[in-house]
Amino acid sequence: MNKIIRISVQAGITVLSIAFIGISAVAQESPTYSRDVAPILQEKCATCHNPEGIGPMPLLNYAQVKPFATLIKDRTSKRIMPPWHLDPTVGIQQFKNDASLSDAQIATIGAWVDAGAPEGNPADLPAPIEFPSGAEWQLADQLGPPDMIIRSTPYDVIANGQDQWWTPNVPFEGLDKERWLKAAEFKPSYPLGKKVVHHGHAVLIPDNREEGGRRQVALARYGVGKSWEVYPEGTGMRVPSSGRIDWNLHYFPVGAEGPGDVVEVGLWFYPEDEQPELETIGEAMFRVDGLDGMARGQDIVIPPHGYQVLQGTHVLQSPAMIHSYRPHLHMRGRVMTMEAIFPDGRKEVLSQVDKYNHNWQVSYIYADETKPILPTGTVLQFTSVFDNTADNPINPDPEQWVVFGRRGVDEMSHAWLGITYLNEEQYQQAMAERRASQETLQLGQ
Repeated sequence: MNKIIRISVQAGITVLSIAFIGISAVAQESPTYSRDVAPILQEKCATCHNPEGIGPMPLLNYAQVKPFATLIKDRTSKRIMPPWHLDPTVGIQQFKNDASLSDAQIATIGAWVDAGAPEGNPADLPAPIEFPSGAEWQLADQLGPPDMIIRSTPYDVIANGQDQWWTPNVPFEGLDKERWLKAAEFKPSYPLGKKVVHHGHAVLIPDNREEGGRRQVALARYGVGKSWEVYPEGTGMRVPSSGRIDWNLHYFPVGAEGPGDVVEVGLWFYPEDEQPELETIGEAMFRVDGLDGMARGQDIVIPPHGYQVLQGTHVLQSPAMIHSYRPHLHMRGRVMTMEAIFPDGRKEVLSQVDKYNHNWQVSYIYADETKPILPTGTVLQFTSVFDNTADNPINPDPEQWVVFGRRGVDEMSHAWLGITYLNEEQYQQAMAERRASQETLQLGQ
């Protein structure tokens, strides 16, 4: 409590009076779980932290949250959770799937914990949300059930051991003619597959490949943190009617056996009579290692207790639009920066992941109004930083030399870009629409 002291003189006698006022009159009331914290956790955390999610504990009510209050403050204040490893000080900052907490949200959680994590009035709680089961298609609410499902052949998951790879080749059947894909979702089995499938690819090798046509069509790519892809409006991927699916599945044992594990990919197509304006190739690999004639990964050599920096450049032979950015490093990877060097010499950082964590393969999906639109001749420059010291919190052994390899304890260095190549007319149209959008935004301000 605060107090006000008044002194007065009555008939020659000094009178001391003290009046108390509540703290709320001079200081803001402390946050409560029900009113202030629950909405943040529901929006940013509960997708994973629910009984059906991949989070280690549910965070859906006060009884579940209170024991972890101090831990939640620690992880959020350090921006370890939610997993969003993008540098907030440089590059594009508008994304469709931004999972990060704002400075104000982090401050609210911190103030709530410092005040003793009070529950507050349950009447202030937000309306509950029903989260889909891990066994369900995450895009179903938005797109309905998949038009087609492809499946890997069964794999017996071992309980303990090194990284495992499963690379079956299965027929692609079910289409009577070429179709245009608008979305795909990679769905490991539930619950074990969600825990042991670290990342994977489902690539279609078409039958009767025409000369000059695509040798392969990447239907879906997956990583913990990236399970689906919806192409921008008016954009689709051309899918041949037949071929074979090359699966490349990376399993990592977690102490539980799983006989006959199967991975599924759901495909959503445009209507048969509808062809999108733009044709995308989906996610494409841009290497940051083994360029200029070198074997892949030959230049990755990280000394014990040391660092390495690699840089790779790629010249765009046609205009392009980038929908998403997903760095891929392993346990020693700490930073990957993507820059554009334009034909006029201007240089711009597009995005920088400065807190990379191999446990998460987050795809940063640009907002429509901010996704890069790049002219022919633009140089995309990628810079990777590796940290093989004890300061790296997920480094398994800083005493080891580290070289290229598929295992998590080895290293890789490339970026997956969701990219659509354009012709000059499409590029000019896209730039005109971008300028019009920016002018409208400025007028609105």
